[in-house]
Amino acid sequence: MERIKKGDTVEIIAGKDAAAARREGRTVRGTVNRVIHGSKVDRAYRKVGRDPNKDRVVVQGVNLIIKHQRRTGDVRTQFGRIEMEAPLHISNVMLVCPSCKEATRVGFRTLEDGTKSRYCKRCDELID
Repeated sequence: MERIKKGDTVEIIAGKDAAAARREGRTVRGTVNRVIHGSKVDRAYRKVGRDPNKDRVVVQGVNLIIKHQRRTGDVRTQFGRIEMEAPLHISNVMLVCPSCKEATRVGFRTLEDGTKSRYCKRCDELID
């Protein structure tokens, strides 16, 4: 089970966006659009397992980059300067608890029915 999932609200705690916001006295929050799981590869570049050091998340409206896209023969492709979100390392974001509305660490509990669930370590409430 993952600590951060698609659709979670997260707070950026490290990186260029967090530093700029900290200078202005605010925090940066956004919704997770995508979680990218890192994988280990062998010499033949085959996937052989997960590498948690390469896990990344794409957060809506955070870590914006400009990609310069050349016009191609296909009429439907977008071209010019395209602004898009780049992935952040998963250690640079912290989950925002839906009940206490603060950035918190995530713990795991096994419920009575045998399912595993996330909980907020700050207010001790279940997240999902």
